[in-house]
Amino acid sequence: MRDFSIGTAQFEARDADKDFNLGRIRSLTCSAADRGAEMVCFHECSICGYTFLENLRRSEMEALAEPVPDGPSTEALVEIARECEVAVAAGLLEKTAEGGLQNTYVVAAPDGPVAWQSKLHPFVSEHLSPAGGYRVFDYAGCTFGILICYDCNLVENVRISTLMGADILLAPHVTGGLPSPMPGRGRIAREVWENRDRDPVRCRMEFRGPKGRGWLMHWLPARAYDNGIYLVFSNAVGVDADTIKPGNAMIIDPFGEVLVESHALGDDVVVGLLTPEKIEQAGGRRYIRARRPELYGKLIEPVSEEERSRASGSFADVWWKKQG
Repeated sequence: MRDFSIGTAQFEARDADKDFNLGRIRSLTCSAADRGAEMVCFHECSICGYTFLENLRRSEMEALAEPVPDGPSTEALVEIARECEVAVAAGLLEKTAEGGLQNTYVVAAPDGPVAWQSKLHPFVSEHLSPAGGYRVFDYAGCTFGILICYDCNLVENVRISTLMGADILLAPHVTGGLPSPMPGRGRIAREVWENRDRDPVRCRMEFRGPKGRGWLMHWLPARAYDNGIYLVFSNAVGVDADTIKPGNAMIIDPFGEVLVESHALGDDVVVGLLTPEKIEQAGGRRYIRARRPELYGKLIEPVSEEERSRASGSFADVWWKKQG
């Protein structure tokens, strides 16, 4: 790894409005490039919109989906990368060669697509199929992994990405402001967002409290610390279908410390410098070398379909039964 400057963004996407969303991606990418970023990252399904997918029929999702890397949105990302002279990473709905639908994240450079990865644990729609493996790739002298939203909640996914060589994890999300049994969590009222200019304090408290940043801080820094990696967190902000998302775009360093983060109550991009010395100094890299894999057989025991269904069902309750 070498010194690498990277940006991570938050913006309020419009459902099914690819032109508008790509316009915001272009603007924020060029803004970050002007501040020295070599790559700029956006949230999952940032090109097409995310939460509204839960209400679409399969035929409607197929109309919104496109191939990767040969589709028009991937080409648009390449054009943005060329215009701004940086790499750009954003999410879309992919239609695979086999006719499947996947939540996919694409990294594009000025000379073409670099890498793409689909979500391992999709749950916003029953029509989405999961990816079958991990993606780690080299770009500009650095090694990156991609894990989309809930994929980061499972500690094994981050560890495997690190074992595959990732020093920098791209972690696009659409999260926060959802029902939960955890104290203080729950939905963010739409009027809080719509009144943010007159009462920014209330909106800031919601976004930075247990419905947003406070919840992230329970686990997100641990993913970086335990593995000795940089974690680049992007997120939606504002209205996302019938929810309000809190943004909180940030980069976490290998010590689990926040390197840079957005405090904006709206569209924003922050840029941080990732330096290689923290990787080897971090305790997480020592933990990886100290592992005893011969003891870990329990980790690879199959999970029954009933258990898997029960685990995903808790999230289906949030997305499909419209709690709150």
